Formats: sequence, structure tokens, C-alpha cells
Amino acid sequence: MKRIKIFNGNIITPYRTITDGTIIIENGIIQEVSESPVEITDAETIDANGAWIAPGFIDLHTHGAGNYDFMDGTVEAYLQAARMHATHGTTLLFPTTLTSTKELLFESFDIYRKAKVLNREGAAFGGLHLEGPYFAMSQRGAQDPRYILSPDPKDYMEILERSTDIVRWSAAPELPGALPFANELSRRHILPSIAHTDAIYEEVLKAFEYGFTHITHFYSCMPGITRRNAFRYAGVIEAGYLIEGMTVEIIADGIHVPESLLKLVYRIKGPDNIALITDSMRAAGMPEGKSILGSLSDGQEVIVEDGVAKLPDRTAFAGSVATTDRLVHTAITLAGIPLPEAVRMASSTPARIAGIQERKGSLVPGKDADIVIFDDCIDIKTTIINGNIIYKKQDI
Repeated sequence: MKRIKIFNGNIITPYRTITDGTIIIENGIIQEVSESPVEITDAETIDANGAWIAPGFIDLHTHGAGNYDFMDGTVEAYLQAARMHATHGTTLLFPTTLTSTKELLFESFDIYRKAKVLNREGAAFGGLHLEGPYFAMSQRGAQDPRYILSPDPKDYMEILERSTDIVRWSAAPELPGALPFANELSRRHILPSIAHTDAIYEEVLKAFEYGFTHITHFYSCMPGITRRNAFRYAGVIEAGYLIEGMTVEIIADGIHVPESLLKLVYRIKGPDNIALITDSMRAAGMPEGKSILGSLSDGQEVIVEDGVAKLPDRTAFAGSVATTDRLVHTAITLAGIPLPEAVRMASSTPARIAGIQERKGSLVPGKDADIVIFDDCIDIKTTIINGNIIYKKQDI
């Protein structure tokens, strides 16, 4: 029996903070969360030295990191990106594809199946998130226009039959065929998510009834109030606020969603309906300069500057270079969100959106021991995944 004792830290539980608390882990599962010292034999001990002890961060939307992209077509890309994310506090991530050829997509499926078996030193994989190709061309952002389509049963059924690892699929709900597509996803327990869309409120409301209960990178590649034939219509942004039960994810790097909008979405939606996501591409954790969005063989050139990736002509952002520790830090320092609630937006809320809240997302007995230890600056000291110490910062 493998035991770990974490002590002398401030434990962030779902509803309170335990000062100078202790956590006991056995065989990868949290056994005890205590306000008092716990005597236990034959346990590896971790002294938190007064730091914060929090549930591991869950990234619902990431394309890569450390100069690797999940579309690169190599097991190494998956494993190295996962390692990089783990050093920044991510314990579970959902590898995200880009609009591409079907052949490249299928290759990514095969690589993922191999990588998830070999992944022992990085953030765990929660399943695949497909981003595209069913998008509004006008809201494509940095998605490759060569491959954008409308949902066709012959197309998406072939894709669905090729992989049982798909857990989420982002699409524009106003496209012809999008609602039957969402029905099929829901039938397979795959989350339909609204993205790269020109929908108006009425279309989003109907889509919500068909299973589109989440909005991908809120504020990015979607309209607010628009005019059609001189009449005003509320857009996806207003729908995200108005529809009770609709969850949203935000790229909280302080750039994709600036300070004023971070404060607005937090005030209206609250921490239980907001997930912090990186939407990171290969340049996350790398120096600024030229990079590639998507696969090395078929991706798009981008430029990283001002703490964000952009298309070369600067007409659109091209994914982010954020990591989850940066998201939490930005939420606290820029938007004034209390630390426990920022942590909730990076852990228990994404766990509930992904439907894995029974096992992940909070520090309570019986759940997986996915734990991150950090200081007041959200500088990651230790990352534990399923009871295994994956990363421990060496103090110099």
C-alpha cells in the first residue's frame, strides 16, 4: 500500500479553507482531509511549508505546450505537452484538435490511444475535444478555412465510429444539420459545445434544448448584439448570460478576455458556471517569436508577442500561450476573484462540466488524489496525479 502524507499547508476544500491541515493518500485515493495532525506510519511525507494545497487544475481545452501540438502526429507530442502542463499545476487535460483533413484527425485518434497508455509523467488525459470543422466561416478565427464544413451525418458518423475517446465536440449550432448532430453526440454522452458561431439568442436557446449546454472560449469568435434587416438581436454572448444552466469557459490570460470582461462574466455567471481554460498552443512555455498553430506538417504560421499568439497579419489571436497557473493568478490579481473561487473555476467547475465530478475536482475523501501545492504567487511547488508525485520544484 502506497501512502502519502501532506501536512503544514492551507487546504482548499469545496466550502472552506483548512489552516495547517493534513491530507492522507492511499493508493492514489484521498483517504482523509484533517484539521488536526495525523500520525501515520510507512508514509511518504510532503511538508507544504505553509503553502496552499488545492485540487489539481483541469484544462478542458488545450492544443499543446512546450513546442508540441496534439496534431503533430507523434506520441512524443502528447507526452511532452502533458509534462509541460503538469509543471504548471495541470493534473488533467483534454487534448484538443483543430479543423484539419480527416486523415490527420484519424491519425490523431490513433496517436492518442497509444499516448494515453504511456502517459506516466505528465498531466493525465481526460479524453479528446474536437474543435471543428463545423464552424461559421465568418467566425473562424485562426481555424483553417480550407476544412470548414457544415455537419453531415455521413461525415460525423464516420468520425464518431473511429474513436471512443471523444468526450466533447465544439461546433456552431446555427449551421444546417447542427441540431441532429448535437442529438447524436448527446446520445453517445459526448458534450456538444458552442463555438466559432454567428448564432443569435433564439438559435442558442433552441440549441441548448438539443444539448449545447456549454460555450467554448466565451467572447472569442462569437457575436454579441447584431442587426439583421435593421432589427437588433441578442447574440451568443447575451445567450450565455441569459440562459440559466449554460456554462462557459474563458481564456483568463488577461488578453483574450480583458479585465473588465473578466469581472463582468464572474459577476453574472459566478464561479460554478465558469471554467478557466488555456486554449494553449505549442508556444505555451516557450519564448516569444514565430511558431506554428496546429501540426508541423499542415499548420499555420503564427507570431507570439505581447503574451499571446496572433496570426501574422495581427487580425486575430491564434490560441493562447497561457498555462493553468497563469489563469488562476490572472483571475485573482486582475479580476479580484477570491483565491478559493479562482481555484474552483480551475478544478471542480470543469470537473462538473466534463461529468467527472464524482472522481475529480475537489479535495474530499474517496476522490482521486490530484493535488497541486503553490505559494501566494501561484508558483507551483508540487503536482500530484493519482497519488503520484509528477513534479516537485527544486528550490535553489
